[in-house]
Amino acid sequence: MATVLVNLLIFAALIVVLVRLQGGRLSLSVRVFVGLILGTLFGIGLQLVYGNGTPVLKTTIDWINVVGNGYVQLLQMVVMPLVFAAILSAVSRLYDASALGRISVLTLGTLLITTAIAAFVGVVMALAFGLTAEGLTQGAAETARLAALETNYAPKVADLTVPQLLLSFIPKNPFADLTGANPTSIIAVVVFAAFLGVAAIRLVRRDEEKGRSLLNLIDILQAWIGQLVRLIMVLTPYGVMALMTKMAATSNASDILNLGKFVVASYLGLGIMFVVHAVLLSLTGVNPLVFFRKIVPALTFAFSSRSSAATIPLNVEIQTRRLGVPQTIASFSASFGATIGQNGCAGLYPAMLAVMVAPTVGINPLDPGWIMTLLAIVTLSSAGVAGVGGGATMAALIVLPAMGLPVTLVALLISVEPLIDMGRTALNVSGSMTAGTVTSQILGQTDKAVLQSRDEHSLQNA
Repeated sequence: MATVLVNLLIFAALIVVLVRLQGGRLSLSVRVFVGLILGTLFGIGLQLVYGNGTPVLKTTIDWINVVGNGYVQLLQMVVMPLVFAAILSAVSRLYDASALGRISVLTLGTLLITTAIAAFVGVVMALAFGLTAEGLTQGAAETARLAALETNYAPKVADLTVPQLLLSFIPKNPFADLTGANPTSIIAVVVFAAFLGVAAIRLVRRDEEKGRSLLNLIDILQAWIGQLVRLIMVLTPYGVMALMTKMAATSNASDILNLGKFVVASYLGLGIMFVVHAVLLSLTGVNPLVFFRKIVPALTFAFSSRSSAATIPLNVEIQTRRLGVPQTIASFSASFGATIGQNGCAGLYPAMLAVMVAPTVGINPLDPGWIMTLLAIVTLSSAGVAGVGGGATMAALIVLPAMGLPVTLVALLISVEPLIDMGRTALNVSGSMTAGTVTSQILGQTDKAVLQSRDEHSLQNA
C-alpha cells in the first residue's frame, strides 16, 4: 500500500505541474499535449518498475482511473444535453427549415465519401504490406474474445436491415433517448431537437410574441449548457494525462511487436487519411495547418479516450469557437460523425481485415470487382454501425460476413486493438470536424475572423 501511495503522490505532483501551466500563457492545446506526454512517460515508468499486470500496478491504475474515467464520464454526461440544446438553438434560428436539408446532405455526403476513401486506403495498405491472417495464433485471450463476439455482438448485426436502421433514427421516446438508452440515441436526439426547432420557427411566424419568448428561453438553455461544457473542458489536460498513464502502463510490448507490421500499416493508413482531410480542406479554402493546430485538444482527447461520442462536446465547441463553423453545422457534423461514416473504425479497419482474410478462403484480394464490392459494402455499412454501436468491432462484424468471410480475425487482433483504436478514434473525430468545416465553407457560412484568429485561449476564457 505504501508503494501505491508513492505512485499516487507522483501522479498528484504531475497534476500540480499542469495546474501551474494553466496559470501561465500556454494555450489549452499545448497543455493537453503536455498532459499526454507526462501521462505516457509516467505510465511507461510504472510498467518498467512494477511489471505488467502486477497488483501494485493494478491498484495504482484503479486510483488513477478516478481522474481519467471520471473526466470521460463528465463529458458523456453533457453529450446529450449539448446535442439537444445545440441543435434546437441552431435550427430555431434558421428561419428556413429547408436549409437543414442542404446541411444534412453535405455533412453526410462528406462523411461517406471520406469513409469510402478510407476503405480504399485500407485495401492498399493491407496489400502493400502483404498482410494476411495466416499464421496468427489463437491463445486463451483470443479464444475468450471470439466467444464474446459470437455471444454478445454477432446477434446484434445478424438480422440488421436497412428499414430497421432507418426506423431506429426516429425517436419514439425522446426522453429515453436523452438518457442514451439506445445505440442510435444521439441521432434520435438530433432528429427530435430538429423537429422542435422547426416547430419554433413556425411558432414565431404564427405568434411572434410567444415565438420570441421561446427563442429567448432556448438561448438561455444553450448558453447554460455552453458554460457547463467549457467548465468541463478546463479539465481536459488532467483527463488526458490519466488516460495515457493507464494506456502506457497496461500495454503489452511483446504483443505489439508480434503484430508490428499490422500496427505500422494501420497507422500509415491513418496518416494518409489525415492528408486526405487536409486536401479536402485546402480545396474549400481552409489552411490545413491552421485547422489541425486548432483541433489538437479534440484529437488528443479522442486518441487517449478512444471514444468518438465522448469527444462530441470538445468537437462542437472547437468547431464553433475556433474554426468559425455555425452551431447548426457543427452540431450536425459532430453528432453524425460519431455514429455514421467513421473514417477509422468503419472505413479503414474493416477493409484491411477483409483483405487479410480473403486469401484464407480462396478469394483473390487483387480482383478489381471484389475490391469495388468491398468499398461499397464498407461505405454503406458505416451507416449501419450507428444502428448497433460498438465501433470498429461492429463494423468488422457487418462487413466480413457480408463479403462471405469469417470473423475470427477480429478476435486474433485483440492484443493490439487498444493501440490502433486510439488512432482510429482520432481519425473519426478529424473526419467529423472536416465534414463540418467543408460544409460550412461550401455554404459560405464560416466566420472568417474566427477561423483566422490566433487566439488560443478562447475556449478556456469564454
